[in-house]
Amino acid sequence: MKGGIEQAILVVDDSRETREILERSLAGCGYRIFTAAGVAEAIEVLKGYRVDLVITDFKMPKVSGLDLVRHVRENLEDTSVMMITGYPSVPGAVEAVKTGAEEYLAKPFTGEELAAAVRRALDKLDMRRCGRAAALEGSPGTWGLIGESEGMAGVLAAARKAAATTATILIHGESGTGKELVARAIHYQSPRAGAPFVPVNCGGIPEGLLESELFGHLKGAFTGASESRAGLFHAADGGTIFLDEIGEMSLPMQTKILRVIEDREVSMVGSTHPRKLDVRILAATNVDLPALVKGGAFREDLFYRLNVIAISIPPLRERGDDVLLLARHFSAKYSKEIGRPPPAFSDGVLRALRRHDWPGNVRELENVIRRLIVMV
Repeated sequence: MKGGIEQAILVVDDSRETREILERSLAGCGYRIFTAAGVAEAIEVLKGYRVDLVITDFKMPKVSGLDLVRHVRENLEDTSVMMITGYPSVPGAVEAVKTGAEEYLAKPFTGEELAAAVRRALDKLDMRRCGRAAALEGSPGTWGLIGESEGMAGVLAAARKAAATTATILIHGESGTGKELVARAIHYQSPRAGAPFVPVNCGGIPEGLLESELFGHLKGAFTGASESRAGLFHAADGGTIFLDEIGEMSLPMQTKILRVIEDREVSMVGSTHPRKLDVRILAATNVDLPALVKGGAFREDLFYRLNVIAISIPPLRERGDDVLLLARHFSAKYSKEIGRPPPAFSDGVLRALRRHDWPGNVRELENVIRRLIVMV
């Protein structure tokens, strides 16, 4: 199934060729696409249509993409922003993220990289919407964390307490339990809520690129480094970085992360001058880190640095009627996307949902409900 049911994207670039390429690529993923050749034209589109995501070029004649990012952030709470540029730079990336862009993508990029960045930006928008809906409806959910079971009550209580501290936090849970949602809840309830939240899938970035992605690099630092580029730690300055699946990180990279935690500074690849950063680190794993420590695959000192506060998320099979609360939540969410009233679940369906052990946890349940809504 194609993603982005009825979600609208505005592509803003002074290059007609770039607009056409992005339009074809994103339309092929199932999104509704608007285009604009500049900021003034983009603002007119935003006045007349609901847009979920604005993708804007950085450097454009007369008015830059940063001005459009500011306009969206100041006037359109329900719209996400992504910056693209052919002139990547450390200050540019940092300024774009701090101005309010959820994603920053340097040209050239592949169709897969574009689709992944768009999905991340729209997921962040969903998170904001969930938070507002929970506040308005008095829902027990907080920033998308939905559940009334004893296990989830403990997670929510721990997240609230953790949000008030600056300590590093290690979140453990099976795949699909919502570790990133818990990390976001902590960030958005903390004093850093107005600063960036930067998620990183450590297992999804090739080992040879992870250091550069995290810490950035200088021009000429390695073959192919044609421009200096900020790292994800720079983008998270003042906010929070979430290192998901940290158990996948190699021992040499673990050493570098340990140094960042201890010294609170980052050295870009190719640089001998570290830079002080104010970044809170949250980490998550679905593996038994103490067992990896015992086997020599994970640094013991890093484990204790990360595990200052530990939060364990229960699997869905242990959360009782939370399954039904989540099923109704996802049913309402995806029914709204396609303009239908949510279906009524029969007693038989509810019993089947409750009995299933959900090996893929909340992610599996969401996928099942989404398919159900689309296919009925």
